[in-house]
Amino acid sequence: SSLVGNIAELKKSYAKVILETTHDMAVDDFGLIHSGFIFGSAEYAAVASINQENVVVIACRSKFFAPAKVGNTIEFEAKGRFEDARKREVKVIGKINDIKVFEGVFQAVLLENHILKTKIDELQASLDANSL
Repeated sequence: SSLVGNIAELKKSYAKVILETTHDMAVDDFGLIHSGFIFGSAEYAAVASINQENVVVIACRSKFFAPAKVGNTIEFEAKGRFEDARKREVKVIGKINDIKVFEGVFQAVLLENHILKTKIDELQASLDANSL
């Protein structure tokens, strides 16, 4: 939770994650937060909104609109679509106060087994059969 935030709200196809930025996330003496922590928190919100076991993110289109600095609180809201399919799409928006700093659309797939117990050919067949 110290690196990707904490779940503040969780409903069907929805999650809110709060990331408190720290000095450990900074890339320079100005306190600029590395974008990987922002992306990681957004991905965490996307997966949390699905709220199922064996979820794997397979793709993302994302944009960073503004920088974050040490001490900022970033609120991520994730809203899912395609609740009844094995492949899901989740839109995540990250804001500092009311300023949008991140937006991403994540594609994820629900697997029957843990990803490390899934054979590559089974995974590919699952992805091919359930294209968005």
